[in-house]
Amino acid sequence: MADPWRVGRKSTTREPIIQEPEAHETDNAVDSTSEATRRDAGVAESARANRGWWDRNADEYQVEHGTFLGDDRFVWCPEGLDEVEAELLGPSEELKDKAILEIGAGAAQCARWLAAQGARPVALDLSHRQLQHALRIGGSFPLVCADAGALPFADGSFDLACSAYGALPFVADPRLVLREVRRVLRPGGRFVFSVTHPIRWAFPDEPGPEGLSVSATYFDRTPYVEQDEEGHAVYVEHHRTLGDRVRDIAASGFRLVDLVEPEWPAWNTSEWGGWSPLRGSLIPGTAIFVCERD
Repeated sequence: MADPWRVGRKSTTREPIIQEPEAHETDNAVDSTSEATRRDAGVAESARANRGWWDRNADEYQVEHGTFLGDDRFVWCPEGLDEVEAELLGPSEELKDKAILEIGAGAAQCARWLAAQGARPVALDLSHRQLQHALRIGGSFPLVCADAGALPFADGSFDLACSAYGALPFVADPRLVLREVRRVLRPGGRFVFSVTHPIRWAFPDEPGPEGLSVSATYFDRTPYVEQDEEGHAVYVEHHRTLGDRVRDIAASGFRLVDLVEPEWPAWNTSEWGGWSPLRGSLIPGTAIFVCERD
């Protein structure tokens, strides 16, 4: 089960960013000898693998998907749902002066859009290289390289938080992230995050007709892992059923106020990994959870 927000090409960027990441191995890139498998992968292994994957692939990803994402758009998913129309964080005129944390920000396109609305965003990502692309594009808001499961902010630092396919699909313990987000939100704060729709786990990750037939059980939570010849994980993605996501949200102290399943729009003729007009017209590809802390 490959994630939609993957892949890219080379580009020159500059440093530094606000907070340096932990040291990690960079010589375990996926190549023709790596294999995809299903096996357990814990918190530390998942974080290490995905930090390395995104650092290695950030350049290619930003080139391949940069046009679709734009420099300062807030796009929730490959379907192209835009926050301008969706207003899942609230009306744009009410974002002014709000402190907003973007988790898994990549090149911080969403944070840049938020800043243009008068908000005070902070863009956080596990990948140092992704944030170098944010620095290359520019913006006056802070960039922070850190793990979403250990947010380097004081309690009640933010009014809102958001994550467009960031962190949640890749972590072994989503409740750890959700509790951290709740901790840094003020009472009444809203957290909105998008992930691959859980039903997609049962289908092949293919954009054509071959991606329309169930090939695996929806109820198998065993992680998808890409590993090198020595068995070290170089990419990890975790599956949660729709019910798991709802229970995670409730157990972490949030109240689920909406669940959005974007339909594939007629204007979007592009393919993105396993996302395509064909599949999008028949089965959901994205689930967006709108949560509030009391």
